[in-house]
Amino acid sequence: MTTDTMVTEKARPRLVFVHGIGGPRDVTKELAAWSGALAEGAVPAGGAAERADLAAALAADSAFAHYGDLFTASGAQGAGAGADEEQAALTLDLLAEFLDELASLPGHQNHRGLARVRAQLSPQGEAQGVLNPARHLSLMLASIAALPGLSWGARRLSRVELLGILSQPGRYLRRAEPDAAGRTLDQRVRDRVLRCLDPSRPAIVVAHSLGTVVALEALAEYRGSVALLVTVGSPIATPGVVRPLIRPRPPATPETVAAWADFRDNDDLVVPKRRLVKAVEPNSAGVRPTPHRLTSARFWSHDATTYLRREEVAGPVLEARAATAPRS
Repeated sequence: MTTDTMVTEKARPRLVFVHGIGGPRDVTKELAAWSGALAEGAVPAGGAAERADLAAALAADSAFAHYGDLFTASGAQGAGAGADEEQAALTLDLLAEFLDELASLPGHQNHRGLARVRAQLSPQGEAQGVLNPARHLSLMLASIAALPGLSWGARRLSRVELLGILSQPGRYLRRAEPDAAGRTLDQRVRDRVLRCLDPSRPAIVVAHSLGTVVALEALAEYRGSVALLVTVGSPIATPGVVRPLIRPRPPATPETVAAWADFRDNDDLVVPKRRLVKAVEPNSAGVRPTPHRLTSARFWSHDATTYLRREEVAGPVLEARAATAPRS
């Protein structure tokens, strides 16, 4: 082990948050919100002062890996009418998997409008490419937004929000959009995560949604110690589009990760039904994701802070933080 990767006995653990889809964020506010959500999950109701102290302590020794601005930078490509055919086709595949998850939920299994839109998305017996993929994507998003009677529906997710959920993973996994130095969008996103890590200290990485894909790939390049990787609302196991495109292939627990806890809400539409533990190979130490299923009974359960407020999620993070803290 080299000097720059050794973790000294006195090193304090560093908590690194990795967000999911979305545009530019206020890092200070996001760090406070995520730390506060973890504190809320760890401290029982009524312990407001203790909760505030814990949130402040977590935020003081944490980092928020922000990359949302990379998707909205001047000249960045979208996934709507201006997207090229390859990018739009990838987003259409993600949309198909999203609709399949939605259609499988109780109450939606016999939804005629949803079934009709799904059939229009991938019509059987027709040659692929009758419509320009970007044009097809635009029409499908409009059709989905107009569907009546869905609990999450147009009032909950706007067309722009739905496009954001679907286009950013596709753009990341496409490995394109190089900058002036030739570094592709996915490389620049991972750079943001790696900058937040300190190889001289043990890390606890908490990643959400697209951020779970980013964290998995970034940690594959990382040489420092990761005491715990926590993934919430992860699409890594999505079989048709996401999992086959993750690097390295097949997806595997990074060698540097000592433990991995994965949380999925039963009502989270972004998370495929296939368990992550079955989609990821173990590392040489035998570490693979430990699955945890949650139920929030919310119309939209994918928000990061919704997960972090759960005792089941906050507990392991605080335990790992205590176990890796320096002895007094």
